[in-house]
Amino acid sequence: MRKFKPQPGFVVQAYRYALDPNARQEAALGSHCGAARAAYNWAVGWVEASWWQRRAEETYGTPEKELTAWRPWSLPTLRKRFNEAKHTDPRFAAWWEENSKEAYNTGLANASAAFDNYAKSKNGKRRGKRVGPPRFKSKRKARLACRFTTGTIRVDVDGRHITLPRLGRIRTHEPTCDLLTHVQAGTARILSATVRHERGRWFASFQVEVKRDLERVARPDVAVGIDLGVKTLAVLADSTGEIRTVPNPRHYEAALKLLRRASRTVSRRQGPDRRTGGKPSRRWEKANATRNKIHHRVANLRTDALHKLTTSVAAEYGTIVVEDLHVAGMLRNRRLARRIADAGFGEISRQLDYKTRRRHATRVIVADRWYPSSKTCSGCGAVKAKLPLHMRTYTCDACGLVIDRDDNAALNLAALAANAVTGTGVAGDQDTAPAALKPRGADRKTRTTRTASAGRAGGATLPHQRQTETRDRPHTEALTLW
Repeated sequence: MRKFKPQPGFVVQAYRYALDPNARQEAALGSHCGAARAAYNWAVGWVEASWWQRRAEETYGTPEKELTAWRPWSLPTLRKRFNEAKHTDPRFAAWWEENSKEAYNTGLANASAAFDNYAKSKNGKRRGKRVGPPRFKSKRKARLACRFTTGTIRVDVDGRHITLPRLGRIRTHEPTCDLLTHVQAGTARILSATVRHERGRWFASFQVEVKRDLERVARPDVAVGIDLGVKTLAVLADSTGEIRTVPNPRHYEAALKLLRRASRTVSRRQGPDRRTGGKPSRRWEKANATRNKIHHRVANLRTDALHKLTTSVAAEYGTIVVEDLHVAGMLRNRRLARRIADAGFGEISRQLDYKTRRRHATRVIVADRWYPSSKTCSGCGAVKAKLPLHMRTYTCDACGLVIDRDDNAALNLAALAANAVTGTGVAGDQDTAPAALKPRGADRKTRTTRTASAGRAGGATLPHQRQTETRDRPHTEALTLW
């Protein structure tokens, strides 16, 4: 193999392959992942021991200066303390040598990151929902994963095996020719490898620094608006007026009958009892494995369908407009939660975000969550005050336009990109000059006004447009231009 030569234009991406380990290798994989979990639990217990000790001392009236010192949770400190404890701690002394040091380093690194997230969240330095202190990982619920960063990590020359530290040579379920070609040509370097057990089988993900040339889209001057829904998965309306509907496969509903039958079979078997420590019967384990296979197949079908959709969209259009949907809030609707989860709205947005980074001169515009794409007339720009969800046909009271609700929303989303110069957000105002600014305000109420009059002088972006622009890079982080 040629020596890797760093060059401009290299990116870090993942190559993921399914594995076919034998019985010995599968046991070794499980042992490494279990070692990572044990190291994580040790680190959490070691750090929190000082917390509980200080709390107990405070109840005794111990002065602040005499309290037990806080134990640090930096990764170097955890490594040093763990290396001292593994020889004497009865939880590790008998078997720690059976696994690679990378297994324990995985658990310690995860614990250090968990404590960092908790500290940043508590101090207000971390966005999103408040994060609590790390908790111990259960052997029954913990996800099996282990990361290798040092040692022998390679893709074998036959294209059907990989080599990992202490685990040795493992056969892959699918060929690794795509990564092997880059490595042999000297245009890729493997940084790390992560083995994970999910959906009933083992996978290996390689983090690779690879040279990637930007790909050009088929129609760089065409913008497309994507309206996601439950009845139809997506409605694509481009700036040329073409509308395409992507039906919703509804994989989960298609397998619901089989899942109900399999679940009834599982419920009639003797399962595990956590209260008494009872173990499940073999018939229960066999029935549960059958039910899990149905779940795994549904998940694989959904992933395949979403990847095909997002790949085709990212390869065709130069500008993509999507909605900023509040998926977590939508899932609170008990009547639609199952169908919304089956559609995978959040996954579509995530895949479009990273797949457009591989294309030349592409951009993604994320419409504001409060932009009334469904209530706005794509012909004249009139906005309805209310539009119930059961009304699937949009009828404009101003111009008399009658159009499908989803088609109307997709046209308005495409207009956000087509009218980026004028600042309007209406499909029918592509040739309309901007007028005086009339912002929607902070009350988030839909007003029955013509959105064409909301254009900004100078062509600035409206509050309902969040855009990622292409400059020196094919794709940058999404910026909210308020």
